[in-house]
Amino acid sequence: MTIRSGSARYDGLGKDGKGHVSTQSGVLSDQPYGFNTRFENEPGTNPEELIAAAHASCFTMALSFALAKAGHSAGSLETTAKVALEKDGDGFKITRSDLTLSGHVDGIEEAEFRRIADEAKAGCPVSKVLNAEISLETSFG
Repeated sequence: MTIRSGSARYDGLGKDGKGHVSTQSGVLSDQPYGFNTRFENEPGTNPEELIAAAHASCFTMALSFALAKAGHSAGSLETTAKVALEKDGDGFKITRSDLTLSGHVDGIEEAEFRRIADEAKAGCPVSKVLNAEISLETSFG
C-alpha cells in the first residue's frame, strides 16, 4: 500500500480566513488558499484545481501504462481536467470532472486509442474516488 499526505492550515474563519496547503513531497509548501483564491481568482490555489491536476495526471499516467501494455511504445499525451463546483443546498458539491485529451501514438488506430482511453478514464484511482460525472473528449492525431 502506498500512502501520500497533504496538509492544510486555516487562520481566521469564513471569508476573512486565510489558508495554506502543503504536500508531503514539498512541491506545494504553504501555498495560499481561501475564499478569494477559490471564488474570486486571486493568486493562490484551491481544492478544485488541485483535484483537477490530480485527475489529469492520474488519468494520463493510467492511459500511458495501458497503451504500453497494449504494445505501443512511442507517443505523447496531454490532458486537461476541468472540475465543476456547484451550489448544493447550503454548501457546494463537485459535480463533474471533464477530461480533454490530446494524443498521438505511433501505429494505433483511432478506435483502439479511444477504447483504451475510456478504460483508463474508468480505471484511474482518482476517477474511482470522485463521486461526480466524468467525461472524456479525445483529439487524435
